[in-house]
Amino acid sequence: MSADSTPTVGPLLDVSGLTKAFDEHEVLKGIDFTVAPGTVTVLIGPSGSGKTTVLRSLNGLEVPDAGQVEIAGVRVDFSGRKKLWATRRAGRQELAGLRARSGMVFQGHNLFPHLTVLGNVIEGPVRVQGTPKEQAVAQARELLAKVGLSDKVDSYPYQLSGGQQQRVGIARALALKPQLMLFDEPTSALDPELVGEVLTVMRDLAEEGWTMVVVTHEIRFAQQVANQVLFMDGGVILESGTPTEVLVEPRQDRTRQFLRRILDPL
Repeated sequence: MSADSTPTVGPLLDVSGLTKAFDEHEVLKGIDFTVAPGTVTVLIGPSGSGKTTVLRSLNGLEVPDAGQVEIAGVRVDFSGRKKLWATRRAGRQELAGLRARSGMVFQGHNLFPHLTVLGNVIEGPVRVQGTPKEQAVAQARELLAKVGLSDKVDSYPYQLSGGQQQRVGIARALALKPQLMLFDEPTSALDPELVGEVLTVMRDLAEEGWTMVVVTHEIRFAQQVANQVLFMDGGVILESGTPTEVLVEPRQDRTRQFLRRILDPL
């Protein structure tokens, strides 16, 4: 949870009954979980299990077919509205309420190539939130220092490594002062030697008390940082619990099979 956030009573994130289908393929089959303020929840599972769809549903990048999402007291009920719901002004306003409370870090860096690092970080606060530019610049410099990029403020994305670009993406999401940070496999597109620098920033955020939901295959990171691990397979949460319960002593055969393949692929 960010320093500017109002303390939340109960879960900061409450997800109930999420379903989603693409044509005849049911991707989510009723997803339920909660996330307490200041904690890290990690979603793991095989490709196609629905992890990214869950994450994108939390801020309306995907519109579920049914279910509810509540972030910091703002609840959106998707039930019965289907895809047409998102085209209505009221629906868009409700989605904007979720997005205002969450920040998203994607697999790809998605930086604006024509803007400098500083320009990328201030774009959201200035254009979306109406923050005065001078204030946004000061905040952006603090955030870039936090992610170890003080010396890159005037660089353009093409001048940065993949890990540096991803750290800019994290700073850009933090600049909007979200109460919930969402990470969609933030290291999956990076060279192995660059993964550590991004995970270090994420560990630091966890230690600072940011509330985070992370989709990742970095099992060691989950063991070290997560408060809650959710194992997904076939559109359902098959197993949930602490890192020890899910990653060290899993109850389900499917979880054990997945972990063996991830931790010992040969």
